[in-house]
Amino acid sequence: MNSPVKALIKQLISFDKKSIQPLYIQAAQQIINAIQRGYLEKGSKLPGTRILSKILDVHRNTAVAIYDELASQGWVDIVANKGTFVLIPDERTLKIKVSGQSVNDAYHYPKVSGFPFQSSFNLASTSDNSASKYIINDGKPDLRLHPTHQFSRWYAAAMKRKSLINKWNKSSVSSASVFKTQLCNYLNATRGFKISSKNTINTRSAEMSLYIVSQLLIEPKDVVLVGELSNYASNKIFQQAGATLKTIPIDNEGLDIDYIKTHFVKKSIRCVYVNPNRNYPTTVTLSAKRRLQLLQLAKDYGFAIIEDDFDYDFQYHGSAMLPIASADASGMVIYLGKLGQSLFPSFHTGFIVAPENFILEAKNYLQLLDQQGDLIQEQMLSELISEGEIYRLKKKNSIIYKRRRDCTSHFLEQYFGGIIKWKMPSGGLAIWLQFEEPISLIRLAEEAEKLEVYLPKIILYQNKSTCAIRFGFGHLNEDEIEVVIKKLKQAYKLVLNL
Repeated sequence: MNSPVKALIKQLISFDKKSIQPLYIQAAQQIINAIQRGYLEKGSKLPGTRILSKILDVHRNTAVAIYDELASQGWVDIVANKGTFVLIPDERTLKIKVSGQSVNDAYHYPKVSGFPFQSSFNLASTSDNSASKYIINDGKPDLRLHPTHQFSRWYAAAMKRKSLINKWNKSSVSSASVFKTQLCNYLNATRGFKISSKNTINTRSAEMSLYIVSQLLIEPKDVVLVGELSNYASNKIFQQAGATLKTIPIDNEGLDIDYIKTHFVKKSIRCVYVNPNRNYPTTVTLSAKRRLQLLQLAKDYGFAIIEDDFDYDFQYHGSAMLPIASADASGMVIYLGKLGQSLFPSFHTGFIVAPENFILEAKNYLQLLDQQGDLIQEQMLSELISEGEIYRLKKKNSIIYKRRRDCTSHFLEQYFGGIIKWKMPSGGLAIWLQFEEPISLIRLAEEAEKLEVYLPKIILYQNKSTCAIRFGFGHLNEDEIEVVIKKLKQAYKLVLNL
């Protein structure tokens, strides 16, 4: 008659042959779980390796590996000529026995919570999946342009700095870090600022920066003004904070400031969110005249300006217009940006520039969200800034992206001349494509996907007055750009049944 332990192991252990995890690890983890739950008690003798291999229908070497793995973690004691016995590494661990269900039920975590919680429609994911060969985005860099080996050396060198240990061991930092100093120097040199470390904090991402700002600035039902066609990601953050979004028309000079004057009264607006360098999604630049008008209106009406300069780095003609924040003498502007867009995404860092008292409060929120930060990343970025490597990579990649922008325009003219209109953006990694005659963009996306080109919903803009696509070209090389635009033309013909 089989012993209870043999019967339990036979019932307990099952293998997932599709898993990349080795069989001996799968078995060991399930035995550990059984010990933790009290199904296998301390001192229980486990079957010998020959018997275990027969029970589980595995090679004896696999059975030996299972017990070796358990022994290495302190869950069993292998006694020569006596057998393998269950141990409990931590006697304080509470044994949990589940009554009324089979042993294997413990390995299927529940899909639905047994308690109520607050769900959020605003935070529903907008990401889609596709197996298409070509996936168009809203303007992301090309990871293939990044010098992999160089990044490895930079990161390894940063990890070896002895100063990092001291930074990790410090409970608080009274003086400005080297990275903060370098970041301020970089922003002062490239954006016309006159800031110190007291005017800025760095975050994990531009989205984290905006989240912190929205938590500090917005209370439920506060009015936030955004462009008529605006950034879906920032809108989600504002709505989650409880804001009431109001849209402002966009024309060839950017946000219509006169519309704000005629449709809103003083103290009725909490803040205005703007992408002055290149409006998202239309890529229109806010004119110098309107920047000054917006700054003056903010002072007169008492609202804050959130200036999101997400793609300031990629400028192809002349110099980018300086930020609104560089002309702000009254503390009305909160400036958001991103450093390192010519680096791998994991090395990007967001930052906030604002008056000192606002930054002090923002630091309190940052402590809750990300107390430790990424000291290795900061060390590496400090060195890349001081050595001029950030600037060199930016210039090098900008030349490549400019060629891709021009190439995109060339093939659009070749395949969509008279069908689509667009204006060459002065920078950035996307072009705003407007159809002369409206079509169903959803149908276009469906036909394009059949041709291995995926157009996610977030880049499609269609209503009564708009039929447009925010076409990101930065991640495609010149050959891929032609293939994609040619396939889009084929999809367009299928939509029109040509």
